[in-house]
This record gives sequence, structure tokens and C-alpha cells, in this order.
Amino acid sequence: MNDVSIKVENVTKVYRLYEKPMDRLKEALNPLKKCYHKEHYALKNVSFEIKKGETIGIIGVNGAGKSTLLKIITGVLNPSSGNVYVNGKISALLELGAGFNPEYTGLENIYLNGTMMGFSKSEIDERLDSILKFADIGDFVHQPVKTYSSGMFVRLAFAVAINIDPEILIVDEALSVGDVFFQAKCYKKFDEFKKMGKTILLVSHSLNSILKYCDKVVLLNHGEKLSEGKAPEMIDIYKKLLVNQYDKEDSKAEKEEVKEIEEGELYKDKLVLNPIINSYGNNMAEIYDFAVINDDGEVTNQIDKGSMFKIKMKVKFNKDVFDPIFAFTIVNLQGTDVTGTNTMIENVIFENPKANDVKEITFTQKMDIQGGEYLLSLGCTGYIDGEFTVYHRLYEVCNITVISEKNSVGFFDMNSLVEVK
Repeated sequence: MNDVSIKVENVTKVYRLYEKPMDRLKEALNPLKKCYHKEHYALKNVSFEIKKGETIGIIGVNGAGKSTLLKIITGVLNPSSGNVYVNGKISALLELGAGFNPEYTGLENIYLNGTMMGFSKSEIDERLDSILKFADIGDFVHQPVKTYSSGMFVRLAFAVAINIDPEILIVDEALSVGDVFFQAKCYKKFDEFKKMGKTILLVSHSLNSILKYCDKVVLLNHGEKLSEGKAPEMIDIYKKLLVNQYDKEDSKAEKEEVKEIEEGELYKDKLVLNPIINSYGNNMAEIYDFAVINDDGEVTNQIDKGSMFKIKMKVKFNKDVFDPIFAFTIVNLQGTDVTGTNTMIENVIFENPKANDVKEITFTQKMDIQGGEYLLSLGCTGYIDGEFTVYHRLYEVCNITVISEKNSVGFFDMNSLVEVK
């Protein structure tokens, strides 16, 4: 066990759920021990091991049990059954607000957290300058933390967590609220910790961060450990889970042939769609189906940077249309157009559609956009008597997550070949 930082053995966490508050009292006082609750397994027989110096990611859809597991590892919660062994001093940055008193100033909370970790006042004094420099919140350190923005709060919390000489650092999604410059500084600190041989346990929805920093990934689903292995393999399974395409029988590392879309089945049903779709046009045409397809032929919202992918849409025409233009646009979360094209720009020639005709349009290209989250819009437009006309447009219909191990500057990667002599 000397080379093991954390060992989780058959950990189960069960919560009792009552329909009404009174049912809890009824159950406690019932002489016949009648059961008024249902059992909810937040975790069920989860086991894994983390060696010293490893950076481990934990991923899973919402409700998979990630935060519950971290709370058990850090001692915030007790498991219903099973054991957790920790070999080393833990510093944990869990959900926003954990471990801080909102009425205390930032400075008072630094000393409070340090004391809780077993440091004397003089030891905290020695680390204070480093904490304040990393947090970079200025005079706000003398104000109650209840007045802080979420970004300021996480700056201070992370600065404290990394400056108390932890052997094990645990971070639960908290960095997502910081600005991009602070996030970059935090991830640089992760690199330093890895070089120092410290153990990092990271829970994040950022697949780019998981791919870049984690030596191994544990995938949770509905409280159970679904799989464990290298980041790319686990992310592939996770992507299938997101669109309900994962089959336990198919959980092999090697790629598999993709099943053909069955008759009557729609591509878009396999995507995570925007719940509020802005759809408009004059109804001369209808984009009734669409897909984002990766280089393995899978319909998915996640595309690996540097890979070939397709955007496909099916359009049914309700009237005869002359020279329709089919288009897609990818925008960032701020609404800025990142890229896009259409059949007019690409000089694609095809037969004019008649009423009741269906056209299937496929755009094939390489994904050179930087890793991150984007939104996809689709359109079928044209000109009637010289006037630009929208037949049908679906605005920000679904997200596209670009997964990348390396991001350069700006919107896209020029894929430079660098030579130094």
C-alpha cells in the first residue's frame, strides 16, 4: 500500500427517500417496522485504486454519483458500506462554499481552513503571501466572503487548497466558474503538482481537461463504476452514454461497426438537442432531420479535434423551389460565427427540387476548431424574384463539443509544423 494514495473498496451509499416528511416519523414509531421509504443508491459497490503521482479523472452524466464519491473520500460523508483508505494529506476543493464561513472575511477563512487542516498560525503566516498572490483578489480579502462573486470565491478557495502542501489534491468541477486566465493558471499548477509526484483527483465535465491531464479515468453511471481505463477509451464510452447509444455488451476497447439507421428512425433522436429551438421560415421546405457524425460513423455531439466529421441534413420540399441554398454555421457560446459554409459558396450543382422531393445534404470536413463548446445552426434558403428568402432555418439546434488535447490561440488551429535548429 506504500505506493497507493487512495483505495476505494466496494463503497455503497444508500439514501432513504420519503414521499412526505411525516413518513419518516411514521416509520420510526411503527411497532410493526412498516417501511415508508424507498432506497436510492447514490453509489453501489464502487472500487478502484489510485497510485501516488497519478492524475485520475472521474466522469459521468449528472446524477452518476461523482460528488458523493468525493465527499466519502474526503470524509464529508460516511459510506453505507465499504471502505476507503487514504495515504497522504488531502486538500479538497468541492462544491462552491464548502469549508468557508460566509460571514468571515477572506483572510479569516484562510486561517480557518488552515487550522482545520492542522496548521498552526505561524505555518499559515508563512504561506499567506503565496495564497494571496495566487488568489489575486486584492482588498476583497478583507471583506466577508458572502459579498464575493463566484469567480472571486473559487480563486481564494483554490489558492488555499494548493498552498497547504497537500499530497493529494481533489477538485470537483469548481474551476468551471473561474475566468479563463485563472483556469489556465490552475491547470499550470496541476502540471507542477504532477512533476512533484503529487496525486490529483479531478471531477470535470470538461472532456478536454480530462483528456489532457488524466493518466486514468473512472466512469460512473447511475452510482456504479461502469468502466476504468485510459482517458480516450473512457471518453468514447461517455459520449455514447450521453446519447443513449452505449450497450454493455459492446464495451470493448476496439472500435465497432456502427449500426445503420433503421427505417423510420431519425438521426436527430441520437443527439442532445437544444430544448428551445428557434425554427422559422416560409414553409416551402422543412429540415426534418439532421446529424453530426464522427469519423467512426457515429451520430454524436462530440467530435475529436483533428478528425474528419460530417454534418448531414434531410430537407423535404413542400413546393417547387429553384436553386435552394443549403447551409450550416457553427457559433461559439457568445454567438460569434466561428465557421460555416453553404452549397452556393461551395459551387455545388444539383437538380432543382419539386414538391414532395427530399434532399439529403452532407458536408464533410476536418475539425480544426479549438476544443470547447459550440452551437450548430442549419438553413435552407434561396432567392425568389431577386429577394433573399428563408425556406426553413433551425437556429442553434444542438451543441457540438470539440475534444482536444492541444489548443492553440484563437478560434482554429493552423496545425503549424515547427522546426527549431
